[in-house]
Amino acid sequence: MPAISQTVTGLSVWDGDLDRGPASLEWSGDRITAVTPLAADAPPAEFSIIPGLIDTHVHMDASAVPTPVDWMTWPIVTPASERTLHVVAHARAAAAAGVTTLRELAGGEVQFSAARGLNAGLIPGPRLLVHGPVGMTAGHGDLFVPPHYPHRTPLADSPDECRKLVRQWARSGADGIKIFTSGGVLSVGDKVGWRNQTRAEIAATVDEAHALGMLVAAHTHTAEGVDIALEFEVDSLEHGTGILERHWETLLERNIPIAPTLLINDAIADRRIPVSDDAAEKARAVVAERDANFAGAAAAGIRFVLGTDANGVMVQFGDQLEELRLMKRAFGWSAERALRAGTSDAADAVRLTDTTGRLRPGLGADFVIVRGRPWEDIDVLTAENIVAVVARGQLVSGAIPA
Repeated sequence: MPAISQTVTGLSVWDGDLDRGPASLEWSGDRITAVTPLAADAPPAEFSIIPGLIDTHVHMDASAVPTPVDWMTWPIVTPASERTLHVVAHARAAAAAGVTTLRELAGGEVQFSAARGLNAGLIPGPRLLVHGPVGMTAGHGDLFVPPHYPHRTPLADSPDECRKLVRQWARSGADGIKIFTSGGVLSVGDKVGWRNQTRAEIAATVDEAHALGMLVAAHTHTAEGVDIALEFEVDSLEHGTGILERHWETLLERNIPIAPTLLINDAIADRRIPVSDDAAEKARAVVAERDANFAGAAAAGIRFVLGTDANGVMVQFGDQLEELRLMKRAFGWSAERALRAGTSDAADAVRLTDTTGRLRPGLGADFVIVRGRPWEDIDVLTAENIVAVVARGQLVSGAIPA
């Protein structure tokens, strides 16, 4: 049956790049069909329309129920079929807050299953991209599972194993690959500065992923980790804590996006959520280094995009709105620059330029109706002010105003 054409009119439209003033937006199925300006003398609108937000760095394999659980053991004791439902619940919570695209950066079959259901339209919700991780034994990606537990995330400990794992992820339907060029904050038993894999292993991973047309996202918290990531030409930096002035030229020349994950490291460092002494200590060191490095990088024009590390525990699905405000303040941006980082530029960073991130005919019908004009005042972009969210052309939250 042909899709029914729908229209919302008389609202101010910010299309991901520019304020288009009062306009009508028409969509049919999962496609915007027209954005039509209204007369210049149209009355001021109470509501505005912006593209749906895009979070380029999330982790969704955690409990979505409000009852507190041990976030490290929950994925181990919960069946995969049940965990998939929690991934979908997190996705829908994000959509209710205006996030219509998510990129999972440590996925497996649980996330692939949820993504297939969401992307096929079986369940109304956001778009979901999934990257498969390629890490080493005792590396950051391995240190969330007790050492004697027999069922572990796939790992790779040689260049050949790295190539094989990339191929396995590609065959499973991964949209990209995640690598690690430093240790991490929450992983148990390592240090942030530890090397993760050899240059030969990383070179093999990146080469194989690029040969198969997949993006490579590099987790890194150290200057050496940034050196390695840039040496092998990754496509994005995740966290990027250690970026120094010597990296700026390459970052600018290649226009490499960085997901700064501000909120989660602040929350761990300040112990706003229960974490170990080791994690809090590591986070405090990361935040101090990050704050020293990021202000200059932002002033130099380094490309930061929305990436929260949301996992439903330390950062909730919906906290993306607060992350944008933190980015605006930390980087000295205008509200419009911050909003681009969470919409059009985030779409460009994950190769969705021709799919979503802007309100243009032919792109996906992903948009948020909100009270106020968030490109002029980012503080109005709150859950309370979000009136309706449409993802893939379907209303997933609220009600479209008459």
